[in-house]
Amino acid sequence: MKKKGVGMSCVLHPTGNKGAGDPSQAAIQLKPDGTFALLVGAVDIGQGSNTILRQFAADALGVPIEKILVSNFADDFAPLCLGSFASRVTLIDPHAVVNAVEDLKRRIREWVANEWEANPEDIEFDGETVYLRGDRERRSMTMDQIAAGANFGGGYNPGFLVGTGAWQPAKFHAHDPETGEMPAVGAISFGCCIAEVEVDTETGVVDVTRLVQVWEVGKAVNPLLVRAQINGGLHIGMGYALTESSYPYWPTEDYAPEKLGDYFMPTFLDYPPELIYGIEEVPHPAGVQGAKGFSEGSSNGPPPAIIAAIHDAIGVWIDTYPATPEVILKALEAKKASE
Repeated sequence: MKKKGVGMSCVLHPTGNKGAGDPSQAAIQLKPDGTFALLVGAVDIGQGSNTILRQFAADALGVPIEKILVSNFADDFAPLCLGSFASRVTLIDPHAVVNAVEDLKRRIREWVANEWEANPEDIEFDGETVYLRGDRERRSMTMDQIAAGANFGGGYNPGFLVGTGAWQPAKFHAHDPETGEMPAVGAISFGCCIAEVEVDTETGVVDVTRLVQVWEVGKAVNPLLVRAQINGGLHIGMGYALTESSYPYWPTEDYAPEKLGDYFMPTFLDYPPELIYGIEEVPHPAGVQGAKGFSEGSSNGPPPAIIAAIHDAIGVWIDTYPATPEVILKALEAKKASE
């Protein structure tokens, strides 16, 4: 017999190193062809950080995103980033990027002012054009012209136009050795997940038939990437809930997985037929334009929602992950024996 159930979970996830001491740095260079090279320490491991950091740089400069090349390939030479963990990159690194852009603008102002024998404070930016306040028609230069002049000026007023920036939310706060207390620094993202399941009471197989996830992310800098991250979190969450053991040495070390193929990870074929996504924006004061991270949290919502839905379907609480067919059948047998 197949029984249906519905479950819900409300979760939160901190973004940033909870005790602060959470630095990131960035550098950006005006290249000879008028494009910009953005150098960051944050590593894009699939979450899309390279894309959004390009977005922040392009927005701060007022240029198309195609003008920004981002690199973090050479970590021996890259600026410092504490790491791509704790869902921190979207909260921390954009500050460093924007600061680097402002530093680059200052250097460009100084170079252009030297060319025009003007005051750097009178040099203004309008997208890819730089002009002299009050004399725009006669005194203006494009980024291409500035790049060419600084790099190929024949030795006259040469310039290596690079801006650097750094940021961290606060100094590091250690735990109190007696109480364990620690000031919390960073931001919190909130999510809600609703799962509908169908449980086969004869085989113990659980099918997730519908899943809804809504996340409050501060500011969705790139809504497509936010949705993709929610989708990726579902992949992990379903594995936690139904197929992947969180205790690889249970019940003994003989059961320890030796390779990735030993894990029963869900695939796209296991995804629910109906997926619904929601993005709620509440700009956070600690983030650039209100943005903050949430990525790891997207995997936290599905497991408890799925377990709650199984309970709604068969009337038994499953108190271990994953809820494999064996676990389901044993729970049903125990329920029947107690009646």
